[in-house]
Order: sequence, then C-alpha cells, then structure tokens
Amino acid sequence: MGSGPVSIGGDCHRPRPERLGRYSISQVSQTRSKAAVRSGAKVRTKSGRRPPVKVKSGPELPLLPIVVGGILVVLAVAIIIYSVVNGHGAKGPTVPAAAGIPCDQLEHTQVHYHVALQIIDQGVVHPIPAGIGIVTDSAGNVSCYYWLHVHPQYPDVIHIESPASDKFTLGQFFSVWSAWGGKTQPLDSTHVSTITLTPDEKLYTYIDASNGKGPQLFTGDPKTIVLTKHEVISLEITSGTPTTPPTFDWNSSTNAGL
Repeated sequence: MGSGPVSIGGDCHRPRPERLGRYSISQVSQTRSKAAVRSGAKVRTKSGRRPPVKVKSGPELPLLPIVVGGILVVLAVAIIIYSVVNGHGAKGPTVPAAAGIPCDQLEHTQVHYHVALQIIDQGVVHPIPAGIGIVTDSAGNVSCYYWLHVHPQYPDVIHIESPASDKFTLGQFFSVWSAWGGKTQPLDSTHVSTITLTPDEKLYTYIDASNGKGPQLFTGDPKTIVLTKHEVISLEITSGTPTTPPTFDWNSSTNAGL
C-alpha cells in the first residue's frame, strides 16, 4: 500500500490545508506580512537584528561669520578703550577752551613737566589757588583737566600735561586761571591776578631757569614767558627797591619727584 493520494471513484483528492476559522494558515501569514509593510513596521535582518537607525542631523552653523563678528567686536572695544585712555575727543561738554588749551577728561603723559610760580606783594608770598585748571562737578568729582593746571598737593606748581610738544606761556596759564575761576585774572604792569598796583608800586619779574645762575630779572611782557621744566617765575610787587625772590626748593619733601 502506498502513502500517496487516495483515489475514490477514480478521482484523486489532495489533502486539504488546515483551516483557522475561514482562512488558511498561509493566508493569515501573507495578510500579516502585507499589513506590516503598509504600517511601516520595522523589518529585522536575517540575523534577527534591526538595521542601524540613521540620525538626521540639523544644518551646520556657518563658522566664518561667527569668527569675523567676534574679531570686529574685539577691535571695536579696543578702539573705545584706546580713545578713552588717550583722551581723544574727551573735552568737557560745558567747559570752554582757554587760549587754545582744552579741558580734557584725562591727564596726558606725552608731555609732562612743572613750573613754579611765586606772587610776592611787598615781601609777602601770596600762594596761587589750589586746583587751578581742574574742573569739578557739584559732587566734587573731576570733570576735566586743562593742560595747564595746579594740583592741591603741590602748592604754586604749574603742571604742564599735554598730548603734543607745544610751547606754553605764562599768559596762557592766566587765561586758564580766568576760565577755571569764572573771573578774569589779568597780568600786566598794573595788575597781577586780583592785586591792583598802586601808583607808587611797580612789578618786577624774575626767572630762575634752574641752570645755576639763580633768579634773573626779566624786562619784557611777563605774559610772553615760555614755560620750561623746573623754571621758577617770581612776580614781585614793591614800592621800594626790589629784592631777590625767595628760593623755590624742587627737592623738598613736598616737591620731590616732580
């Protein structure tokens, strides 16, 4: 007896596949496969592992514009700092220039030297006001410095601090004094600041150039005297015979280092 299909009545009948409800097992399997494809289900590889997932990266940032922008910002900051430190365009907004000398927010160091000024009336030395040329606000904060000014800690010493190697005169200092104090400070044959000479008085001007020769009588217009390093200018008012003005000590504890 063979194991092949059994013929009944001459017909050969094939064995029927098992049914699962109304559908065969093969039909269910095919239906599931198609459903998985339609729904986007992940397919496993033959080894049973899922294929690697590709990560979609975002757009890359442009590096060059960022670097250039950073450099420009640094340059802008450097220019601002340089301008402030060097006092460019730093004039006080409401303080006018005096005899061509502006009032800057910062002191300069390109040109820096000192001159002493002594005003002597009938043998008595009259100190010049402290702070000439240094403008302050209502709170006492410094607003600006004229290139010619007087620091309170150095009595009777004119500080010449400017950005250029210009020559300055005693007349320009008196102009700064006038602008700073809001009152004219004349310097002529009959006036020295607020002192008015009487008819019997006369003004004598001495210059000590610190060259070892001592005070020398100057007979010209005192406003034209050019200010030079460690020069001592004495304006002596007297009704009698002029005397040698007092010595100004540049090496004193107060003036040491000037």
